[in-house]
Amino acid sequence: MTLFSRITGTGSFLPPRRLTNADLVAELAAQGVESSDEWIVERTGIRARHFAAPEMNSSDLAFEACKQALDAAGRRPQDIDLIIVATSSPDMVFPSTACILQHKLAQLDEEAVGIAGAPAFDVQAVCSGFIYALTVADAMIRAGSAKRALVVGSEIFSRLLDFQDRTTCVLFGDGAGAVVLEASETPGILATDIHADGKHVGILCVPGHVRNGNILGDPVLKMDGQAVFKLAVGLLEGAARTVLDKAGLTDRDIDWLIPHQANIRIIQSTAKKLKLPMEKVVLTVHDHGNTSAASIPLALDKAVRSGQVKKGETLMLEGVGGGFTWGAVLVKL
Repeated sequence: MTLFSRITGTGSFLPPRRLTNADLVAELAAQGVESSDEWIVERTGIRARHFAAPEMNSSDLAFEACKQALDAAGRRPQDIDLIIVATSSPDMVFPSTACILQHKLAQLDEEAVGIAGAPAFDVQAVCSGFIYALTVADAMIRAGSAKRALVVGSEIFSRLLDFQDRTTCVLFGDGAGAVVLEASETPGILATDIHADGKHVGILCVPGHVRNGNILGDPVLKMDGQAVFKLAVGLLEGAARTVLDKAGLTDRDIDWLIPHQANIRIIQSTAKKLKLPMEKVVLTVHDHGNTSAASIPLALDKAVRSGQVKKGETLMLEGVGGGFTWGAVLVKL
């Protein structure tokens, strides 16, 4: 029997604190940084974002998203035998956020013997992280190494921002999204395609690290927005066409494009290259900002729960991130 993997449940979580552009502009003004709602919306399409409270960590956001995904799939923690968390804002240097999440999930179920011994690890591919994690989980399920996986994107990017840099601090937000991915005789993940090119490491990075108990380098996000834009559109189109070719499908077979929610201009340009009207694009960037690895599963969950995306439809998931990383996954829901 040929094994495939299918998404059987989705979930998401946003921290309670919501900041509109007006809220953020007021906070920036108090620090002597000028911006405006019009400036942010025109360049990014973002109108609001959520920031985590100081006591919250990425595993906490992931935990809430996973509870929703498990409930949607009709599963309990004990049914899970693989956890992959995509994050660039882990709880700590080590152990992985996935291991911390695993412990929290095990406490939900007295019979969660299975999840307590399941492999759990993080994937770090920044905004492409969920695409990478989904690709890895799909491969492990197809190989028979796992039957049911939790694949999660969880980020607290607000702690990586320089609030003196108005070109970046208005872009990002915090959140988490998760899916339950299960072994199936029917294809769900139709094709995947992931890549990286380290020569572009400098255009989007947080160039700090820990050494001898001190933070060395600059521990806040740095981005060359124009360089990222120029690379992103072409790379996203290429990855999308590759997965379509692998699956033997064309642009016309895509019911919904669910892209990384980075910037409305990148999303619009990518949709145009794939000959998709914006009516076929799932958008959350206006409400959530760029939540990095969480943005695709957040958008997917919102679309599923609202009824916008329906079972049996074909979805194109795609993202780009620091590294420079990029990739796409074609999904039959």
